[in-house]
Amino acid sequence: MDPNPGLLLDLQDVSKGFNGVTVLDGVDFHLRAGEVMALIGENGAGKSTLMRIVTGIIPPDSTSAMMFRGRSVTFTAPRQAIDAGIAMIHQELNLLPHLSVADNIWLGREPLNRLGLIDRGRMRREAATLLQRLRQPIDPDQPVASLSVGQQQMVEIARALSLNAELLIMDEPTDALTDVETAVLFEVIRGLKADGKGIVYISHRLGEIFALCDSVTVLRDGHMVHRGAVADLDEAALIRHMVGRSITDQYPYLPCPAGPERLAVDGLSAEGVNDVGFTAAGGEILGFAGLMGAGRTELGKAIFGANRLRAGRIRVDGADVRLRHPRDGVAAGIAYVPEDRKAEGLIQAHSIHTNMSLAALNRFCGPAGVVRRGDERTAIERFMTAFSVKAHGIGAEVCTLSGGNQQKISLAKALMLSPKVVILDEPTRGVDVGARREIYSLINELKAKGLCILLMSSDMPELLGLSDRILVMAGGRITGRFARGEATQEKIMACAIG
Repeated sequence: MDPNPGLLLDLQDVSKGFNGVTVLDGVDFHLRAGEVMALIGENGAGKSTLMRIVTGIIPPDSTSAMMFRGRSVTFTAPRQAIDAGIAMIHQELNLLPHLSVADNIWLGREPLNRLGLIDRGRMRREAATLLQRLRQPIDPDQPVASLSVGQQQMVEIARALSLNAELLIMDEPTDALTDVETAVLFEVIRGLKADGKGIVYISHRLGEIFALCDSVTVLRDGHMVHRGAVADLDEAALIRHMVGRSITDQYPYLPCPAGPERLAVDGLSAEGVNDVGFTAAGGEILGFAGLMGAGRTELGKAIFGANRLRAGRIRVDGADVRLRHPRDGVAAGIAYVPEDRKAEGLIQAHSIHTNMSLAALNRFCGPAGVVRRGDERTAIERFMTAFSVKAHGIGAEVCTLSGGNQQKISLAKALMLSPKVVILDEPTRGVDVGARREIYSLINELKAKGLCILLMSSDMPELLGLSDRILVMAGGRITGRFARGEATQEKIMACAIG
């Protein structure tokens, strides 16, 4: 008999450790049907680990109890959880880039026709229906590799919706989405709630929690420190539960005197970018806003040398630079932090040590080309301390870190180059509120030292809070330019939608 009638999911006394380090310590978790529960905490608090236990990806260490839909369950494989009615949208994308959108949505569950053959027509039709529900004009036959990160995130969401699960776990689902796409997703979630589905919503964007969720569970250092109604909290109280301290200014703006022109872009055209021009000074944060597919990422990659230029001129400190490869960007003093750390920013199977210093090894080489390991290690450890990276040491493999800690390593890797221009593409994607504050403080330190910072972000408060100026992009072009005192969310959105 179910000891807690009315509960969709009931976990008791869940514990889990890795390599002798306790990640979860006696955690209880409860969710009712028709409830949207926020699960929050700093990076490394244990949120993803708890949900991976629920979905059968990893087993708990302790003899804990788990009830789902009134029955005691033990999942030893993800397929068992899916068959029981539990689906999860992971923070890191889990798509096969060489397959089509429809193939990814139905992977492993392909419908068959009367002859026992895969019914591709039905796959395409139902995939199109799911994408239409998410208002995504994506061809189901389109290869996933050709989609932006935000579009790939929508495909992940469509795949989870196709399972028609009773419990849907969303781990940072809006990290790659703009405000418009996020609003669409919220409509879908509210529809699922009305249908009696249970939603576990993991997010570092606190505004989303107050806009969407009914209740909240807070984890800190593997312990459950708070559970209750969202309506009973304000943002300051929520932050105190998460980090154990108050954070008074989430987006600290640092006014700096304008320095000399550091970067000039004139008539730049490349894949997804059309005739873009702007200048940016040292000691300035220039923000770039826009909807999904606006061209922000493509612009950043073109300036770094990762996307081939069709036309245009780029100058750093007044000198023309010719960019045919990322190494040319590095040589010119340009660093780029990509939005997709898993595919483009880091080597997952390698250590923190290898990843962080890989692009900057020349800095640590002596006259004979021998790496000064002591200097290298000192620099790595300095960044790990500054970024509060939670790891077992610099030898830990990147794939063992939480998403937020991986993002910190990706940032440190770029800054290890001591660049003049830093391009930050979604720099706080998957990073908790405490770590965000640390990253913002570091960005301001770079600004104070005279670096030129291009901030591409779908987080509107982040852009409005940190930027000295904001450029808005749509269709690969700049459609709006705002000084700090002029920019508002309404003005930016008006330019973003053309």
